[in-house]
Amino acid sequence: MGKDFFARDTLLVAKELLGKKLVRVHRGKRIEGIISEVEAYHGLLDKASHASRGKTPRTTVMFGEAGVIYIYLIYGMYYCLNIVTGDKEFPAAVLIRGVFSETENINGPGKVCRFFRIDKSLNAMALSKKTGLWMEEGRLIPKKDIAHSPRVGVAYAGPVWSQKPWRFYIKNNPYPSSPRGAIL
Repeated sequence: MGKDFFARDTLLVAKELLGKKLVRVHRGKRIEGIISEVEAYHGLLDKASHASRGKTPRTTVMFGEAGVIYIYLIYGMYYCLNIVTGDKEFPAAVLIRGVFSETENINGPGKVCRFFRIDKSLNAMALSKKTGLWMEEGRLIPKKDIAHSPRVGVAYAGPVWSQKPWRFYIKNNPYPSSPRGAIL
């Protein structure tokens, strides 16, 4: 899955990421899982997006090339994995909130990063085998099996932006992230 996949509308990319395989090679070990839950963050007007305050040292990555990894730390302890989408200089990204692996279901962005051994060292790198984190085709998820809801933990964005139905997940997922925003 190359840059062209990510250089499209953020909401479309978010939906189409469901069912894709996230792969990480860390210290010679391959870790993989099927993406089951995501959230979209789209543009300067999106008050839930880090980019709503403009380009800063933290958000510069979001203004860059599609297919680039954006990692940030929340609560001083949990990393979150995002992939930049859309056109260069238009800040947009998709947060990976949940995955299924062969042995477990990981249901929160902090848990996803711990499972995949993702930290800030991957920030601003392209998704690729060279960087050790990439995506592959996985399972085709029919549109009828995709659900949406407001994003999690963004009440600070106000009633309009906090209620955007930009969280997408596989229906009947027995392990969705908490609707109240649990990161663990």
